[in-house]
Amino acid sequence: KKAMEEVTAPIIAIVLVLAAVFVPVGFLGGVTGQLYKQFAITIAISVTISGFVALTLSPALCALVLSPSHGPKPGFFRVFNRAFDWTRDRYVAGAGLVIKRAGPALAVFGVVIVVGMMLFRVIPPSFLPEEDQGYFITIVQLPDGASMQRTTEVIRKLEKYFMSVPAIYSTNALVGQNFVFGTRGPNTATMFTPLHHWDRRKQPGDHVKALIGAAFGAFAKIPEAMVLSFNAPPIRGLGATGGFAVQIQDPGGGDFKKFSAVAQEFVAKARQDPTIGVIGTTFRVSSPRLYAHVNRERAKALGVPISEVFDTLQAYWGNLYINDFVKFGRVYRVQTEADPQYRSAPADIAKIYVRARNAQGTTMIPLDTVVTTEFTSGPDPVTHFNGFNAALVLGMAAPGASSGQALETLARASEEVLIPQGYGLDWSGISYQERKVGRQSALAFAFGLLMVFLVLAAQYESWAVPFAVILAVPFGVFGALAAVWLLGMTNDIYFQIGLVTLIGLSAKNAILIVEFANRRHEAGMSAADAAIEGARLRFRPIIMTSMAFILGVTPLVLSTGAGAASRHSIGTGVLGGMLAATFLAIFFVPMFFTTIRKFTSRRSGHATTMPKDLPPEPPVEGGR
Repeated sequence: KKAMEEVTAPIIAIVLVLAAVFVPVGFLGGVTGQLYKQFAITIAISVTISGFVALTLSPALCALVLSPSHGPKPGFFRVFNRAFDWTRDRYVAGAGLVIKRAGPALAVFGVVIVVGMMLFRVIPPSFLPEEDQGYFITIVQLPDGASMQRTTEVIRKLEKYFMSVPAIYSTNALVGQNFVFGTRGPNTATMFTPLHHWDRRKQPGDHVKALIGAAFGAFAKIPEAMVLSFNAPPIRGLGATGGFAVQIQDPGGGDFKKFSAVAQEFVAKARQDPTIGVIGTTFRVSSPRLYAHVNRERAKALGVPISEVFDTLQAYWGNLYINDFVKFGRVYRVQTEADPQYRSAPADIAKIYVRARNAQGTTMIPLDTVVTTEFTSGPDPVTHFNGFNAALVLGMAAPGASSGQALETLARASEEVLIPQGYGLDWSGISYQERKVGRQSALAFAFGLLMVFLVLAAQYESWAVPFAVILAVPFGVFGALAAVWLLGMTNDIYFQIGLVTLIGLSAKNAILIVEFANRRHEAGMSAADAAIEGARLRFRPIIMTSMAFILGVTPLVLSTGAGAASRHSIGTGVLGGMLAATFLAIFFVPMFFTTIRKFTSRRSGHATTMPKDLPPEPPVEGGR
């Protein structure tokens, strides 16, 4: 009962803070909002249940299970308590020194904030970490007009190379279909390459990114085809592959040959930047075409409607929808199309007749009377994006570079190459989601801080005291950024979710100190003495709970196998943030409380001192 009188308020405050910090992210849209919501619901519900258990079941278990120990403690616990008490005394002395040297301490706090802001600018941005999902995708594109035999021969070369790599399990190829660029033809193919299980691929060179990088060396030995390999998208549905995807747009609908030349110029310009590892497009205007010229004047003179010319060409050389009919309970579609022997050569157009109406009556004339053909070239297919003619460009960032850096490179290249010539650039697939995120994570972090402040203001019935808790958050953010920067990681969405979580975790330690110090100060103790007392009595629970959490996230940092990249991202940030919030921020929280209390006392025109008749606090053994 005595313990619950002291810790009930901090428990409620911690539960409310950890739950409230995720409230604003419930209003975010897109993929970012979905990821935030999953973490928000998981943490909020689990923390609420944990808080309920801490207020009900845990006190009952303590009353039933714990028993007083009057004899000497075992050697290990005696040594541990002595070492812990010595550490606590050193910490209290350090916290007292920080309170006395508030000016230099605030300067150090300012340096932490400035360094954190610099790290935000230095750490490369990205959207989602590249995961090793156990397979990767390879696309093959031969010159337009190449036969299927040539494409199959390239596939055999690729299969021979891939099967010589021990980490690759098998290959599955489909000739005639390009799933990545969405094209079909005898000169294209797609290959899916499953890898061995992660337990058999423990070396760095067996990671999917390393395998893809090594494969491009083998692709250079196949000059007769453009061969590109891509990692699978980190989340299914976000594009056909990992990496980046952009669309070059032609708003004016101009000449395709110029459009193709500009697209190749853009790809060449982007490839020069070291942040771009692989980039390519299949848009070209060299696909063989048979162009039909309709002599409109002659058709009118012969009495042949122009519409019938086009309908006849479509009905025999393409296909024309007629109607539907029902047979045996199923609906069948009727379409016209000439037999292959009547449409295998351009001269076969003479075998097709069209009706001519004139003064002499109605007669059937060969179609080549008003239509001539010639071989030409053009794009295949003509794709559209936002209603404009578009060329899809796919690629991946170079090793050591992030997807955010690659997108910035593409944006600069578009300003130099595309925009001056009247073309535009837009984002698709996973790149669209990455650009759409923008400042959403920053807004989620800012509103998370605001929610924590409002909850603490209601808890302490003060607009000033919550700042003593909020000011501990920058230490957690600094620790997270430092850990990610030291390990060469990126600022992705999982790391940003970890930062929002750190708001509540950093506030948790500060709440334990501030809550106790605030009660002592309201009882009449000076702000400095109350802060020191709170730090001394709450040092053990802070260290014990924080170390339990730090050890709990350590497996995320050390994880391997499927999904390891996402666990590394969120685990590394949270681990670094908790280390800084546990072993650095706790020295400054008593100083923050003391400074804020002194400031509010001056504003109110009086200072609070400890009355002489206040009974002394009973000693607490072991700081518990």
